[in-house]
Amino acid sequence: MSRRDITVVHLMRHGEVRNPDGVLYGRRSGYHLSELGRQMADRVADHLAERDITYVVASPLERAQETAQPIAKSHGLTLETDERLIEAANVFEGKTFGVGDGALRQPANWKHLTNPFRPSWGEPYVEQVERMTAALEAARDAARGHEAVCVSHQLPIWVVRSFVERRRLWHDPRRRQCTLASLTSFTYEGNRVVSVGYSEPARDLVPPHLLAGAKPVKGKSKAFGA
Repeated sequence: MSRRDITVVHLMRHGEVRNPDGVLYGRRSGYHLSELGRQMADRVADHLAERDITYVVASPLERAQETAQPIAKSHGLTLETDERLIEAANVFEGKTFGVGDGALRQPANWKHLTNPFRPSWGEPYVEQVERMTAALEAARDAARGHEAVCVSHQLPIWVVRSFVERRRLWHDPRRRQCTLASLTSFTYEGNRVVSVGYSEPARDLVPPHLLAGAKPVKGKSKAFGA
């Protein structure tokens, strides 16, 4: 098998975001990386410095762009933007989701919780899979025979990984294996995915309550760092 037949696309989640009000920011603009988030981005850039990265692309949202910039810079590449890597739409944007408080206590919001399999509160999982798959394939083609980095958001990353690994798309959000600044890496042989890997180069910088499987903490939510 020749090297040009193997392409790796790293789907990266952005770093920690400055969010003093603790809201679900979703697709809203104006949410930038915190100082810790910038450290995470730099850590991953260092981790990937010796890799054969020839293409770097990000969601148009500020937190994704800021996470991708150190990686593009370290490889002397122009950062590209792909709208298909954006966060999933959610009717609860701008609301809080802390344990024991927040939007879920309001009866007016319960109508959005009727179908967790679609889901009824936001962009359908199937639509997320379609756009994310297209974005991954575009990155694969741009970096054919080399490696690419696509910076996106937790839910779309987890959903497309679940699809590729043939798991159900509906899930418990607390169980997503997709921490801040993590890498979900798809290895292609030609146009076919032959393996999926996962790594956390900045794990020691991630707040404990945001790690996969962490128990909820009052006043904090995994959803904040989507």
